[in-house]
Amino acid sequence: MSDIILLKQGEIVLKGLNKRSFEMKLISNVKRRLKPFGDFKVYALQSTVYVEPQNDDCDMDGAFEAVQTVFGIASVSRAACCEKDKDAIFETAKEYLRDAMMCARSFKVESKRSDKRFPMTSIQLSQYVGGLLAEEFPDVKVDVHNPELTIHLEVRDYAAYVHGPNIEGAGGMPVGANGRVVSLLSGGIDSPVSTYLAAKRGVQIIPVHFFSFPYTSEQAKEKVLELAGILTKYCGRLMVEIVPFTHIQEEIRDKCPEEYFTVIMRRFMMRISQRIADLNGCSAMVTGENLGQVASQTLEAMYVTEVCARLPIIRPLICHDKKEIVEIARKIGTFETSILPYEDCCTVFTPKHPRTKPRLDDVIEAEKPLDIDALVEEAVANIERVAIQ
Repeated sequence: MSDIILLKQGEIVLKGLNKRSFEMKLISNVKRRLKPFGDFKVYALQSTVYVEPQNDDCDMDGAFEAVQTVFGIASVSRAACCEKDKDAIFETAKEYLRDAMMCARSFKVESKRSDKRFPMTSIQLSQYVGGLLAEEFPDVKVDVHNPELTIHLEVRDYAAYVHGPNIEGAGGMPVGANGRVVSLLSGGIDSPVSTYLAAKRGVQIIPVHFFSFPYTSEQAKEKVLELAGILTKYCGRLMVEIVPFTHIQEEIRDKCPEEYFTVIMRRFMMRISQRIADLNGCSAMVTGENLGQVASQTLEAMYVTEVCARLPIIRPLICHDKKEIVEIARKIGTFETSILPYEDCCTVFTPKHPRTKPRLDDVIEAEKPLDIDALVEEAVANIERVAIQ
């Protein structure tokens, strides 16, 4: 009886002729995620990815937990592998799930016969193994409607597999399967969540953080890098682009009307992010904007901001309630870091009365005193890049 991890694919199964390319990306991501836990053989058959330990030194518990955060996987199960023989399957189920059966008050057996050469139907196999288990564990009653424990039997091409309940996977699409995007990453609650949701749709993330030292502290930058570190278990390796933003904000403060400070600042973020996107072959930009949450996130303000970019702006949180965003932040582990009391550049030189419905012509007029191209070039030339594994 050998231990194995089964990963059931999600949306990938709906793909047509290019399904294999999505599978290969998923396999690559799983392999990279498993490296710290030992030597595993990873391969795909019949819309399932198999993770087989190659020696006794493999950390199966760590591997099982790790694969639950890989996008592209609908469910995860730790299973025992055995011969495709009804009695071998029963013996494996009896031993592998003995502790679970001893703790349960009721159970049922569900079978899936992918290998149609197997001489029993799925129902027949469930009845056979279930009957023997009922005799072996007489204190556990059979309940086919609301069992406390469901035992899964799968008869596949190369072997049979026995496992308990499936664990929900991360869902989504494999990271890297749908291109590359720039994601604006502040130290707040929203942007890590929007970055996570974008990665869940299969894009590779280039995080961009705007840093205004000394108005924002080194602790604020470290906070963002910590958030990036938390996101790597979902997004894979990240190269955080830290943009020096102090000079731009000081120029805006000194030369522009106060009510336009925030929207002009956001327009510079779009221009610089566009340049970073071009340099990294990105096809879109992601922000954590949420409609109506703050003055810069009205429909009018977002329009005035986004016209500075040529690429599409993806806003995963645009229609979420704050409660929903916080729930996701708690789920992915970023919330406690996000609420640490270190400021970000968006709080620098905040106007007392920001213009919530700016007109594009007025904003263009307000930023005329600025040497926009020179400021953008200066910021891009001095970007600090930090690799997060």
